[in-house]
Amino acid sequence: MPPSEFLSAARVGRQRLISMTHSHAQLSWQDGQPMSAVFGDVYFSRASGLEETRHVFLRHNQLAERFAALLPHDGFTIAETGFGTGLNFLCAWQCFDARAPAGARLHFVSAEKYPLTPVDLAQALALWPELADLSGQLLAQYDVLTPGWHRFVLADGRVTLTLMIGDVLETLPQLDARVDAWFLDGFAPAKNPGMWQQALFDQMARLSAPGASFATFTSAGEVRRGLAAAGFEVKKAPGHGKKRHISHGWIATPPAPDWQAPWFARPEPRWRERSAVVIGGGLAGAASARSLALRGWQVTIVERMPGLAGAASGNPQGVLYAKLSPHLTPLTRLVLSGYAYSLRALRGLLPEGDDWQACGVLQLAHNEKEAEKQRALDALRLPETVMRLLDRESASELAGTPLPTGGLHFPQGGWAHPPALVEKLADHPNILVKTGHTALELDYNPAQRSWTVSDESGPLATASAVVLAGAAETAQFDSTRHLPLKKIRGQITSIAASEESLRLRAVLCGEGYLSPARGGRHCLGATFKFDADDLAVRDDEHAENLAMLAALAPDLRASLTEDAPEQLGGRAAFRCTSPDYLPLIGPAVAARDFFAAYRELARDATLRPATACPWADGLYVNAAHGSRGLITAPLSGEILASLLEGEPAPLPADLMRAVHPSRFLLRDLIRRKVDPDAP
Repeated sequence: MPPSEFLSAARVGRQRLISMTHSHAQLSWQDGQPMSAVFGDVYFSRASGLEETRHVFLRHNQLAERFAALLPHDGFTIAETGFGTGLNFLCAWQCFDARAPAGARLHFVSAEKYPLTPVDLAQALALWPELADLSGQLLAQYDVLTPGWHRFVLADGRVTLTLMIGDVLETLPQLDARVDAWFLDGFAPAKNPGMWQQALFDQMARLSAPGASFATFTSAGEVRRGLAAAGFEVKKAPGHGKKRHISHGWIATPPAPDWQAPWFARPEPRWRERSAVVIGGGLAGAASARSLALRGWQVTIVERMPGLAGAASGNPQGVLYAKLSPHLTPLTRLVLSGYAYSLRALRGLLPEGDDWQACGVLQLAHNEKEAEKQRALDALRLPETVMRLLDRESASELAGTPLPTGGLHFPQGGWAHPPALVEKLADHPNILVKTGHTALELDYNPAQRSWTVSDESGPLATASAVVLAGAAETAQFDSTRHLPLKKIRGQITSIAASEESLRLRAVLCGEGYLSPARGGRHCLGATFKFDADDLAVRDDEHAENLAMLAALAPDLRASLTEDAPEQLGGRAAFRCTSPDYLPLIGPAVAARDFFAAYRELARDATLRPATACPWADGLYVNAAHGSRGLITAPLSGEILASLLEGEPAPLPADLMRAVHPSRFLLRDLIRRKVDPDAP
């Protein structure tokens, strides 16, 4: 969209209520097999769903042969309309495991308007014992899915699954991917005419890589004609079982690409080798390193502190919950995707116990404005396993302590020990950690297409790419000085648990938070100090945290009597935030180069320039996660890796733009806050 439309869309998004009425698939089971009660159609062939999938989607996309022809480190992308029971995905994964070389990666993207519940999915997949190993891995991560996009990392990173929960005609236009093969599935055209539209076929053509193939179980004339009109060569083939014909083919005449904003386009991957330096050893840096390492990159983490998670990621307990807005804000949608991803990451990396607990989170209605907001959120009707509204009595019973108000309960949430998560993310054979070194200089060698990172003693590492994940220090380099990063001091308080407080069974949140005891002590806080520039622990901020607790849970506060300053522990750190409170994740460009390329936008914001963005080649940013690091930082690694590897994005295009580091340069230029001709 033109830059003027981008700004307008952002304003509209802040005003429009979310349309998030959520529904899982309603199934009827006939002879042990699932059938959609809404569409009155089967999910797969009653005779042999497994063989039908292999015949239609695998054989007629020639996947076995194409997988075998891949080179190490190649990726292959399949997109599907209708995830259903996941049978097509599991069959493709099984074929990929058998035929693709080590190091190759499968990316599977699927749209699903009515996802199955975990119980129904497990019952359906139990029909296929030969897929039990793969379905077990999927079910271990699969949970109740909220509307939005969900990224799954499977098989130690060899396979990624991106589930787009929503109507396919709304999700595909937001997909940023180059698709190699299409599984055109979904209930039959006669049962589900709303999906089989020309708009669908046109989106397939837009997203197709050169030579992309498709296969579908239907041979309906309107489907074949629609595909042909979109530029596909369409063939008939014998169907499976009693079905006479299926359709398959490939993209014959790819459409001319639409104009895309070059400042949001992906830089072309130009790596001589898969190597990266990540500057910053907190959650964002460790997540970036992990996602790249899973893809075969050799990664060096450079951290200025003596150990990992020494700054804002070093608190003993962080809260994992989805603080949402009842409006369609980019932050709310990002939080929902990040929340689910962080839960999957924690379950896969750390045993529940000392380092994290899914004890649930109670977000209390501490004033009438908050209570009104919570009632609006409750009206969204998210699944109760994700969020539910409780009155005071129910909230008190669930928490195990008397509370002054009710609030929103997030049953899946809880607390985590961020240093343990950081250590686990960085624990990979492809990751080298160098602590106690401050990256002071970045030098790019265009002939070698490589970066050298140095401290005061000399070079620390050389690599093809650099990821700046050092919070506010990210803005200390030439290509990132323009980033509007802001430091906000926060202090947490650690206090000895009492006999009564040990009964607390959930994290309490309001204007601050209190976690259930870990190691006999509670963590509470944190303060917000915008103008502070030191990290000394202060008694007045301890008092502020204790006053917050008194308002949040007065009876529990009264039970904590070991509260003299000398009995309290605590630490202070700087959060790093941006003006719109969204993180900055993506490629970097120097302000002077950006303004030189697009200065005409200051005169006319409706222009559509074709000038390629003058990226700082191989330089990326991952910062400004603020107080939501546990929610947004783990997913940020997948966002960066998708950009560096040319993979399907894990978020819709509008959210990828919303977190792009260049958004502030664009806004300042359009609003004429800068002189584009200034040196």
